[in-house]
Amino acid sequence: MDMHEILEKTVTGLGYELVDVERSPHGRVLRVFIDKPDKPRGVDVEDCALVSNQLSRVLTVENIDYDRLEVSSPGIDRPLKKATDFERFAGSEITLKLRLPLNGRRNFSGVLHGIQDGRLRLQTDAGEMEVDLVNIDKARLVPKFDMLKSGDRLV
Repeated sequence: MDMHEILEKTVTGLGYELVDVERSPHGRVLRVFIDKPDKPRGVDVEDCALVSNQLSRVLTVENIDYDRLEVSSPGIDRPLKKATDFERFAGSEITLKLRLPLNGRRNFSGVLHGIQDGRLRLQTDAGEMEVDLVNIDKARLVPKFDMLKSGDRLV
């Protein structure tokens, strides 16, 4: 098994979703981003500690070399990587960077309408567009900040 398979199997076995994995240029730092779709407010410190402890043990047994392991949530600007991500976050605003230009552009933003026949559907200011999933270089959620007033201050 390669490292990504080991991480995927371990993280999903604990009931979490493996969102992304990054390695520093020399491979010394291993960053693992996790999520728990059924947890409304996302993963917390306890979730990250649980996954980190288990991954530390598994990576030692599997003899995967690294100096530091970092486990965290994907953040409010969560990357979208898998087809299931694009379905799950349909209706959300996203930014999109393409591998190859479409109509002379590589960067787009708009409301995600999901996937149909292997093509992402996106509503932009210029209208609805479709993009092949294989042409997507990067996609991220656009953070939404809800401002709630409590007395005279923002919370």
